[in-house]
Amino acid sequence: MATTYSISDLAREFDLTTRAIRFYEDMGLLQPERSGPGGRNRIYSHRDRTRLKLTLRAKRLGLSLTEAKDLIDMYDSPRDTGPQLQKFLVVLADHKRQLEEQMAEIQANLDEVKVHEKEARHLLAKQGAASVAPTSKTAKA
Repeated sequence: MATTYSISDLAREFDLTTRAIRFYEDMGLLQPERSGPGGRNRIYSHRDRTRLKLTLRAKRLGLSLTEAKDLIDMYDSPRDTGPQLQKFLVVLADHKRQLEEQMAEIQANLDEVKVHEKEARHLLAKQGAASVAPTSKTAKA
């Protein structure tokens, strides 16, 4: 008999809420079988567990759930993995570009903060009140 999991099993294993797992189900990432009165009990397969694991990995990479679903769905098809890997590389390259742009914006903001900090310290020093404002090193202490 194939291994199955309850929603509680997956929630515990992946440190998620059952609500999060139901959300992934609503997004079409998971497709559990139903049992019990009115089909209230969800029975997750090994495939669902693997898809959940891949979804969480994609989230850690910063991919959207739609991107994650598109990539994971491609692996469900029995076709050649070449096109799947090409698609994955395109998605990763786009995401990498976005992260690099964000990093450049953050660096520009940090540079601007440093300029303003230096100007403020200079003005305070001219007023003789240099000891009033903490430096970034003493602010962390």
